Amino acid sequence: MFDIEGSLDRQILAAAHTRPTVVFVEPLDPRVLEGACYLSRFVRPVFLASEAAVREVAGRDLRHVDTTRIEFTFSEGVFVEPAQQEKLLASFASHYLEGCREGGQVRSAAEARRVVADPAQFGILAVRLGHADMVVGGATHEPKDFFRAMVRALTIRYMPSEAGVFVLPDGHPDAIFPHNIVVFGDVGVNATMTPEALAHVAVGTCAIARDILPEEVLPEIRGAMVSYSHRGSDEGPSADLVRRAAELVPGVLSERVRHGSRYASIKITAEVKMSVALSQRSANYYGGAGGDRWAGGANVIICPNLDMGNLLYHLYATRYPDAKKFTVMIGLKSRGVDLAMDCTPEDVRLSVKASVLRLHRFGDWTQTPKDTFFRRHRVLAINPGSTSTKIGVYEGEQEKFSAELQHTSAELAPFAGRGITEQFAFRKDAIATALAAQGLRMTDVDAIAARGGLLRPIAHGTYVIGKAMLDDLRSSAFGEHASNLGALIANELATESGRPAFIVDPVVVDEAPERAKITGVKSIRRKIISHALNQIATARRYAEENETFYEKVNVIVAHMGGGITIGAHKRGRYIDVNNGLDGEGPFTPERSGSLPVGQLIDLCFSGTLTEPELKALNKGRGGLVDLLGTSDLREVERRRADGDADAAVVFEAMAYQIAKNIAALVPAFDGEPVDRILLTGGMARSAALVAAITGFVAAAGCGVTVYAGENEMFALVKGALRVLNRKEEARQYRPEG
Repeated sequence: MFDIEGSLDRQILAAAHTRPTVVFVEPLDPRVLEGACYLSRFVRPVFLASEAAVREVAGRDLRHVDTTRIEFTFSEGVFVEPAQQEKLLASFASHYLEGCREGGQVRSAAEARRVVADPAQFGILAVRLGHADMVVGGATHEPKDFFRAMVRALTIRYMPSEAGVFVLPDGHPDAIFPHNIVVFGDVGVNATMTPEALAHVAVGTCAIARDILPEEVLPEIRGAMVSYSHRGSDEGPSADLVRRAAELVPGVLSERVRHGSRYASIKITAEVKMSVALSQRSANYYGGAGGDRWAGGANVIICPNLDMGNLLYHLYATRYPDAKKFTVMIGLKSRGVDLAMDCTPEDVRLSVKASVLRLHRFGDWTQTPKDTFFRRHRVLAINPGSTSTKIGVYEGEQEKFSAELQHTSAELAPFAGRGITEQFAFRKDAIATALAAQGLRMTDVDAIAARGGLLRPIAHGTYVIGKAMLDDLRSSAFGEHASNLGALIANELATESGRPAFIVDPVVVDEAPERAKITGVKSIRRKIISHALNQIATARRYAEENETFYEKVNVIVAHMGGGITIGAHKRGRYIDVNNGLDGEGPFTPERSGSLPVGQLIDLCFSGTLTEPELKALNKGRGGLVDLLGTSDLREVERRRADGDADAAVVFEAMAYQIAKNIAALVPAFDGEPVDRILLTGGMARSAALVAAITGFVAAAGCGVTVYAGENEMFALVKGALRVLNRKEEARQYRPEG
């Protein structure tokens, strides 16, 4: 059987940049709630009920669902009791009352308020007025209370319709429907039909199939418009009605193709008898309606009659109880999902996912118009580097502006030989100038998140920038680094605007136990300095994508860039990692990595290299630079492909050492299984390197996931958002740790 849900998941994740806000009007129905618990990766759920009531249902009826999954869903959603939303109720009631007046009905303001306080009407109006993107209901509401109200309020153009999608089990004869996939429309909406409406229903139903079914699965969408009567609509869809609609189909389809070239694969034939559409044998016998030889191979059956559509949908649902089935609305621009009263949790998931995919497919949806239920806090991120400063402004999780401010040699020359903090005013002014050019002021942001610098060892988290932190950074008490400027600049900008300022997971995050720091020389202890920001952000991302929490996963993260750090993350604690700053671990494009101690001592006292030259070999002139004369892994791969034996063996050695250091962290988990190995950083873009490492660590049995790039700006923003959204309490930096 075709894996329709897996296909929808992959397509949504490939198309989505943000998650739509989806209102569930029936969260106290266990089927709806269970379905929602598998959707938080794709939507932001709004549950129209009290949290206590929803939790009661979960505790009583969802005992078979993993509790972590439920808790994660609740953490990603909001609970809204319509009757307590005074401001929204006033707005909704006013809008509803005005609409009733336009329709010639007279209602009082009090009556209008009572109507819109009902979860169904509340959810529908939330979508209509831009507070949410999609409303889901119908499992417990009668059609007049949800479905008809939704259609009246959310119809965009033409008469709406509903398509029923079936993925049939393998036992169904494959010759009838390609890949055992069939779409029925019109299912349960239109009691009467005009030729124009039928033409739009036909094209719209086929468009649903094209939107949700990849072309490699169904290269062509073949629609068959069914007719079985010549006597008019009382007896069924007449041939004349279908014939007149068919004349309009090419124009409607060409308009659709203008909006998306993928719709060019839609082919629609008309006046097909029901027996021909549903039976290859009949199609062969009759030669296809109108001489069309593929009518029996149609994968979309257009039924211009409510009764026929309902009959086919329920007939197939009864005949094939193991089929994957769901409905999708046409004419609402994916703003509404109508659930059947006999729906299952799987039906809920599939219907919502199909509609979410189509929402992304339209191309004109980028985010929820209003941030009523999920506040889009505006965060300024600041990440100073040695010769540049990256800045970015985000609204929620969406980037609105970013820039990398390059600082030329001439600009940095006055600071040569001086402490990094001497660049403070210069860098701050550069940021202010760049923001002013975008028309942005500090009062336009809700918070500032800066990259943390060299501080005393601290636990992971988002830290408020305060006096103790600033004193340590100004004095460079724990070392000189460009990242020290981040908190200093953020604090100054925050002071001017009154906004909060934070740092997130600086390089000194240290949660390692003593056993990880003791060496065989009493005077030498291992230091924990790493790419903590990207390490922890990558582990969090993996957890979120698996609908769980950082505190629930065991992962090994390999950050692979100019420096390589490989860290163990055990259930929310960063418990071990190599010191990437000093070159410990595998060799990298520019760093030597760990070396045989005896040979290193001999080299130090050989007299062939000075102390600065030795330090340069450790960091800056070691690794690929010393071995092959380049720090560019792409150049190494090109040489390897051209048959350079040295490049090939060095490339393999680097992959092997990375893999060996990954495997060396298995004991850190005290016998607990590792859930996943995560590869990140710039070098994770190398397919060859990833393949080599994956092969070396295959025996671990946990698999590898790749998150290429550093994503540091987004990680800073996410840290601030966790605090602003009250998912995490900001930490305080203490003078004594």
